Amino acid sequence: MRKRNQHIYPWIFKWHVIGGIVSAPIVVILAISGLIYLFKEGYEAPERRQLMQVDQTWRPKMSYQQQWEFVQEKWSRNTTAMAIPQGTDKATEFSSGIFSDKSLIFLDPYSKRINGTINISESDMNRVRKLHGELLLGGFGTKLVELVACWMVVLIITGLFLFWPRARGWRAIFMLRIRQSKRIFFRDLHSLLGFWFSLLLLLVLAGALPWTDVFGANFKWLQQKTNTGYPTTWSGKSLASTPRASTITLDEVVLKAQALNLVGRTFIDLPQKPTNVFSIYNETNQLAEIRRVHLDSYSGEILISHSWEDIGIMMKGRLWVMAFHQGEFGLWNWYLMIFVATGLLILSLSAIIAYTYRKQPAKLSFASSFQSFAPSRGLVLIIIGLGVLFPLFGLNVLLIYAIGKIVSMRNRLANE
Repeated sequence: MRKRNQHIYPWIFKWHVIGGIVSAPIVVILAISGLIYLFKEGYEAPERRQLMQVDQTWRPKMSYQQQWEFVQEKWSRNTTAMAIPQGTDKATEFSSGIFSDKSLIFLDPYSKRINGTINISESDMNRVRKLHGELLLGGFGTKLVELVACWMVVLIITGLFLFWPRARGWRAIFMLRIRQSKRIFFRDLHSLLGFWFSLLLLLVLAGALPWTDVFGANFKWLQQKTNTGYPTTWSGKSLASTPRASTITLDEVVLKAQALNLVGRTFIDLPQKPTNVFSIYNETNQLAEIRRVHLDSYSGEILISHSWEDIGIMMKGRLWVMAFHQGEFGLWNWYLMIFVATGLLILSLSAIIAYTYRKQPAKLSFASSFQSFAPSRGLVLIIIGLGVLFPLFGLNVLLIYAIGKIVSMRNRLANE
């Protein structure tokens, strides 16, 4: 047993180093881009303030129905939603599309003038988000980021095992050895940051992984099978209005939305077909206050109303960790994410620097990591479990294992 314990530490250390080589350069990019993206609201605020300005000099205001019709006439895109202005001195924001394909148009309802448009895909912060989410490499990039995120989970687990106080005792989790070699200093800095940031980093990763391609698809499948996501009528797409002579006006929908006194910004999804419904919903960092109300577009009757309580537990957790990941729970959360992103950057850079100071800078033998230690059945099951949970990680481990075997075989043949 003692002999096995003597071999497991260097074996796990080897895998920790391999994972770091796979991940560290990309983690640096993710940390920097994530840090920049946290300043999105402040960066975009001046442009939005300018577009929201209106001229109220003794002019009658257009009704919301007239505004909708005006925008439909002047805009080449389909108008899919409207944000209810938060004051009479603000322009009305209409939108088209979703996510990166979303565009916004701002209408001054007093002067009947389009103040301007914003195409999300052309914005600076969307480019930062693309860098953060896919490294500007499209679908391949999203999978590469997912692979790195999976490795980060494994690195945290193995890092905690490697760092757990041994010879130096508990003082190791508080003290940097600044008077020894540079390699030891940067290794200690990496270890200390990894230990103290481990829980926060796992929370941040939990906010990202459910939105990835492979792990995210499996997460959604489990969510559907366990009925722990959104209710089927949440978006309103499965609902239908009963056609009559005429629809209700957008002004009537706005009155109904205002009567709900929703927290945060209130939006209205606009029907695109005769049988579509009006959907009223809000965006707020108080997740327990989110609501969705769907109206028959002819009678104005409420077809169904949803709240936070109607959302399944897996989707609730997914929404919470994603909001935490983006620093949306207020200033405390925003500052904490800046702290975490900065810490992750230093954590990664210190690992890279410590690696450059290693004793054999030109040598890292993958093969020896497989030959020197035969993992126990329990350890193999843990690795298989991680590979099943994170499929891209599992495939990457198999690839590294195959490379190690090939290198070992070639060395053996060369020595014969």
